[in-house]
Amino acid sequence: MKHSPDLLRIATAGSVDDGKSTLVGRLLYDTKSVLADQIEAVNRASTARGLDGPDLSLLVDGLRAEREQGITIDVAYRYFATAERSFVLADTPGHVQYTRNTVSGASTAQLVILLVDARNGVVAQTRRHAAVMALLGVPQLVLAVNKVDLVANAEEVFPRITADFAELTRSLGWTDEQVLAIPVSALHGDNIANRSDRTPYYDGPTLIEHLETVPNIHERAGDPVGLRFPVQYVIRPRTAEFPDYRGYAGQIAAGTVSPGDEVVILPSGTRTTVEAIDTADGQLATAGAGHSVTLLLADDVDVSRGDVIAAVADAPEPIQQFTATVCWLGDKALRPGARLLLKHGTRTTQAIVGSLDVLFDEQELALVDAPESLELNQIGRISVQTADPIVADDYSHSRESGSFLLIDPAGGNTLAAGLVGDALETLHLSVPA
Repeated sequence: MKHSPDLLRIATAGSVDDGKSTLVGRLLYDTKSVLADQIEAVNRASTARGLDGPDLSLLVDGLRAEREQGITIDVAYRYFATAERSFVLADTPGHVQYTRNTVSGASTAQLVILLVDARNGVVAQTRRHAAVMALLGVPQLVLAVNKVDLVANAEEVFPRITADFAELTRSLGWTDEQVLAIPVSALHGDNIANRSDRTPYYDGPTLIEHLETVPNIHERAGDPVGLRFPVQYVIRPRTAEFPDYRGYAGQIAAGTVSPGDEVVILPSGTRTTVEAIDTADGQLATAGAGHSVTLLLADDVDVSRGDVIAAVADAPEPIQQFTATVCWLGDKALRPGARLLLKHGTRTTQAIVGSLDVLFDEQELALVDAPESLELNQIGRISVQTADPIVADDYSHSRESGSFLLIDPAGGNTLAAGLVGDALETLHLSVPA
């Protein structure tokens, strides 16, 4: 089924005070995605502060009070649309201690807007965020060089920052076609919705023009995987109207499915055929990734929550020992031998962390061999053993079926975002001898 306009998932990232709140507010304002009374409130507050124009950061900076109270900041999701496309924007905090939230916001993004202050250029947090985006496999990047109105020689500063960033992104595996740099002033709206006369050295699209036309890439490079359907519920109403109904409900993580398709139930390996696809609005002739459906199977087979219904042609082998790349999100360091819970799809199982193989130094773009621990916000490659088999693809083939969480078994807190396989290998780095 074709959606018009189509949906693009984007995220923002950047250092503190790079103007991210103002940029997001400008996007909402210029696409007329805020209510009149909100604009009036912003205008009143801006006038009271003695400002000449509206402070658009006030549209999205409602978390400021929580930050001052010491409350953890989560990802805020914003929604806006143009005539060409609709957008879901994950607005992530800029502080170093909230890198965990950047990981969460960017994990499903098809494009990330990475801000830098034109006065500062590429800084440590820029490198950290770019490294995280590379590991997560974000397919498109926009470098928004903000506050170009505050530098006297922007026509020299912008290409210098662009060159520094291009060197960084190429070393992380992006091609030049995947990255676009735009000089902007979020405060004044330069090159956001309208092309600015103050940047004659730039002849590319505005930010919104680029967002409207950039390819909407859902899958990683390479061959897409077939059906991956983690079973969330087994539906057996046992009513007079449906005495023999047995359906398997969940959300399709990857691939497509149609009645008549041969599938395999994993980890058991039992094969059967899809008989029908039910939804609240009736049956479907086909369904794809992101659809929440109920599958009816031709045979009475043993299926339960946590199982995966997969395409026979490329069904993955269930695994219990594997290599993974993780971003550690816990305040207490990760050490070998840690006993945690691993959540993959709809299955949660006990897990033991074996070895810590390498630590990724995102500032030097280098790997450190055999670290003693992983501290908060650090990224590394580890080995994992699970009590029960999981049905996972390598993250390089599928972001959805190749990702997992590590959870504190005592408190239930998320301790790590994990990627099945050696995602660090995609960065073409080496461990020093």
